[in-house]
Amino acid sequence: MGSSDSRRSAFKYYRDQTLGRLFNTSTFLGNVVIAFLVTYFIPFEDATPAMYSVLFLTILALGLWITEAIPPFAVGIFIIGYLVFTLGSDYFLETPMPISGYVGAWTSDVIWLLLGGFFLAEGMKRVELDRTLFRFTVRRFGKKPKRLLYGLMMMTAVASMFMSNTATAAMMIGSIMPLVSKLSKGNPLTRSLLTGIPAAASVGGIGTIIGSTPNAIAVGALETIGVKITFLTWMVFGVPLALFLVWSFWKYLSSKNIADVVDLDLSFLDEEPEHLVPVKEKWIVIMTLFFTVLLWSTESLHGIPLAATSAVPIVVLTLTSIISADQVRGLPWDTLMLVAGGLALGLAIVDVGLADKFITMLNSFNFPLLLLAIIFGYLTLGMSNVMSNTAAAAILIPITLGLPGIFQVSVPLIIALSASCALFLPVSTPPNAIAYSTKLVDQKDFRIGGIYFAGIAPIFILPLGILVAYLLSLGFTL
Repeated sequence: MGSSDSRRSAFKYYRDQTLGRLFNTSTFLGNVVIAFLVTYFIPFEDATPAMYSVLFLTILALGLWITEAIPPFAVGIFIIGYLVFTLGSDYFLETPMPISGYVGAWTSDVIWLLLGGFFLAEGMKRVELDRTLFRFTVRRFGKKPKRLLYGLMMMTAVASMFMSNTATAAMMIGSIMPLVSKLSKGNPLTRSLLTGIPAAASVGGIGTIIGSTPNAIAVGALETIGVKITFLTWMVFGVPLALFLVWSFWKYLSSKNIADVVDLDLSFLDEEPEHLVPVKEKWIVIMTLFFTVLLWSTESLHGIPLAATSAVPIVVLTLTSIISADQVRGLPWDTLMLVAGGLALGLAIVDVGLADKFITMLNSFNFPLLLLAIIFGYLTLGMSNVMSNTAAAAILIPITLGLPGIFQVSVPLIIALSASCALFLPVSTPPNAIAYSTKLVDQKDFRIGGIYFAGIAPIFILPLGILVAYLLSLGFTL
């Protein structure tokens, strides 16, 4: 009997594996065919072979990112390999183009900035700052449900400015699990915590360049056209916007019948943790975080590039053995591959003149530039709800670099900021998926945040993006 069950299980496993490979292969080939047909029928006048080559790649990458026929990071690697092969050799072009920029996407400041953020996030997790943050929040905001919700959302927003929103959400949701597990699934506070915290993690990432990958993509893309946005300059407009949006969503959630009379039972905080982390290690991580962010935000004063200061957490946290070699191997390297591919694709779109072609086509519809900015903002929200917001930003931002005047800068910023506000589905953002995995909230519960931010976020993001672009055009920087 046992032997028969084993054979059945083995057969089912190999059948599923075979069907999965067939599905992925057919989906990949289907995307190739669709990309070829779309490229063939798009009416471009005076288009060069390089334009058609990059257009085909853009459509194919979009399809692969949406269908996930191959993992998103693999698409990033494929983009760089494709560009090197098609633009850097004489197989397709009579005169090959320089390819150093596409290969160099791996070593851009943006990649190093994100890598430094990954090390900081891992270090914070290793010294169990999640428990420390939760204790601090309770001491600071008390045990009243509304105030505790406010404190947790704000702490999540601030933490997500300096570490990945996925890691922040995992850390904060993990810290409240002893509390929400005692509440019923339909409890308004349970719903508010498990929709408010992931929303704060995503929207809070607006605050800094490293807080959300689309921010880094926008900064990297703007650098290719000579517009440099420093870490502190981004924080000047990003932090107030992020905190305001999170605060306004808290006001909305806290009005949803959350009783604020009885103190919550937080006795579990008095329980001893399974593993005691040395206080010295916590202080090493805290001081490393402070010093790294200080260097990032004062680049204009000391002149040390962001890529160089990103080495501080890498060196310090590995030197002190807070992060081991095994933990380094577990960092989200796939995200860096995805971002590098997106940066390379954006650079190629600009280099071959495809961005200008897209903008020329849009101008043929005689849309006012302000309306185009609004369209790109809502298009970003729509795409980011059904696919990776990083992928959405990687596709849309390069296209807008051909816009005239301050819209060449403002629209990429609008896209990056809008990408962090797509929260309609559990799959819209990793923080939503983490909250949904607790099985204490339903899919419909996330619609509240999705609809709320789709309505309110563009109202503030659009004028702010235009204002920042105008100030940058006047030479404003910090």
